Amino acid sequence: MLLHDPLFLVATALVLVVAAILIFGIGTFARGGEFNRRNGNRIMRWRLYAQFIAVVVIVAFAWLRSKG
Repeated sequence: MLLHDPLFLVATALVLVVAAILIFGIGTFARGGEFNRRNGNRIMRWRLYAQFIAVVVIVAFAWLRSKG
């Protein structure tokens, strides 16, 4: 049932995007170096933006599913 719901698929994709950004960010922090100094905060900022969008979509999905 859920696999046919487009909003569920979008929410799942967004969660995977957030996880990928987080793993990439942690990897750059662990390696350190010039790339991390220049981009570490930017990568984590992108994670926050993606996470915010994911949470909004998940809440919308839960709200819409509770209605019907």
